[in-house]
Amino acid sequence: MTGLFLSQLTLSHFRSHRRSVIDCDARPVALHGPNGAGKTNILEAVSLFSPGRGLRRSSAQDMTRRPEALGWKVTGILHAQRQVHEVEIWSENGAARQTRIDAKATAQNTLGRIARVLWLVPAMDRLWIEGADGRRRFLDRMTLSFLPDHGDQTLRYEKAMRERNRLLKDMVREPSWYLALENAMAEAGAAIHANRLNALQAIAQAQEQAETAFPTATLELLCDMPDTAEGLRQALADNRMRDLTAGRTLIGPHRADLNGVYTAKDVPARDCSTGEQKALLVSLILANARALAADFGAPPLLLLDEVAAHLDTTRQAALYDEITALGSQAWMTGTGVELFTELGDRAQILEVTEVDGVSAVRRP
Repeated sequence: MTGLFLSQLTLSHFRSHRRSVIDCDARPVALHGPNGAGKTNILEAVSLFSPGRGLRRSSAQDMTRRPEALGWKVTGILHAQRQVHEVEIWSENGAARQTRIDAKATAQNTLGRIARVLWLVPAMDRLWIEGADGRRRFLDRMTLSFLPDHGDQTLRYEKAMRERNRLLKDMVREPSWYLALENAMAEAGAAIHANRLNALQAIAQAQEQAETAFPTATLELLCDMPDTAEGLRQALADNRMRDLTAGRTLIGPHRADLNGVYTAKDVPARDCSTGEQKALLVSLILANARALAADFGAPPLLLLDEVAAHLDTTRQAALYDEITALGSQAWMTGTGVELFTELGDRAQILEVTEVDGVSAVRRP
């Protein structure tokens, strides 16, 4: 199995970092420092090495360092599939971010061909008790990790749906206005649905084949829609009058939800304790990583923000053991260096500090 890791990461005018350069090897990277020092900003920078909006879902403008607001740049030396790439990601004056791989301008989705990045952040701790939107994003991130084209299908579907919803709000009743849009939604929607099911199957197999200290989660896609493009096309046409009344599209993959159950206890994830919900999330991220290691040929980059929260010392140690066994370069944050004692020399320990609004990274 080939490795996937960053040997250098440079942040320029990114969030709280005026200029930070991190040289590292393929081992996990443990970042410690006080709250507000800029640890999560480093994880966000690494998350940009994958398609999508990053772990905070922020705009390019929001990522720039203030008050200068000069724009920002993130550069990484990425080792992937026995090749080494220089990846540059930047934004100027709040414009949409740009990407270059080996000095060649490229679409952001191309990053999904050379790297895989997974993350677990504190905001996701509410996954099982928040609305369905968050669970769909979680599911689509998992799906995108296996199928980089999933993002294109999602964008195609959402663009056509926005146009259809505009017609519905304007009370347009002429069928001919809807046909092309519904055809596009049906083709993309069926692909989205199939991609999600394939991802869930891969996660289930990865959980079944592993011995782990973390509980298994049984996942089910809840989506009341036909499985085929033709079936969805017909359903959209049949539902047009109902959608006109609502002023929006009421059937399709955008209405899906993800149901999770703590398998051993047969308890819905939403009814589990806070610690159990966290453990289930860690289990799913690890299963996703194991499945990707088999599918992609290398374990993904893992971003684990404040990962020790709600995990007892036994599970902390188990998590570190599993990350090491997986061979993943996991970027982890915590307020104290003692949180990473169990890792020993299996990880690189870096301290992140902040003085007068400027973050700095140094080795102890």
